[in-house]
Amino acid sequence: MFECIADSIITGISTELTNKTERKLTFARLPDISPDEIIAHMSDERVAEHMPLLTFKWDRDRVTEFVAAKEECWRRDGLGHWAILCNDSYVGWGGFQKEGDEWDYGLVLKPNSFGLGKAISRKAIEFAIADERIPFVTFLLPPSRKNLGGLARLGARFVGEIDYEGAKFLKYRLDTE
Repeated sequence: MFECIADSIITGISTELTNKTERKLTFARLPDISPDEIIAHMSDERVAEHMPLLTFKWDRDRVTEFVAAKEECWRRDGLGHWAILCNDSYVGWGGFQKEGDEWDYGLVLKPNSFGLGKAISRKAIEFAIADERIPFVTFLLPPSRKNLGGLARLGARFVGEIDYEGAKFLKYRLDTE
């Protein structure tokens, strides 16, 4: 099973997760990642396929704005999105972002790392359960996502279809208390 250094997650410092195959997943901060790496990731059509709000071209200015916005969440809320590394290579970003009174969980992986989503999400949800600031987690998924069985297995319940910034999403909620 996975081991987690929870103190590192809480303070926002790198967190390592390892499993039997010695795959090392690390949570780091987005400013630690090369802008070119983020541009390549977010410009991949396979990523954009499930991101209806991704309607612009990624460049260095967009990355600068994106990273600054995610770091502002850390400053304001004490929690935000991490850069995620596997064996010290960037595989995507994800984590929690406060949306009003709700903590929304999101994960955006590079296509060659889609298979890591379950392990990453498991540890993120364990973090949410342990954090008293997070009584529940929401998930906003585009209708293009068809494989939603993992949310049901977690215990998340469908809340409804919502409009967010002009795009439709399927909203789920997982109680963590």
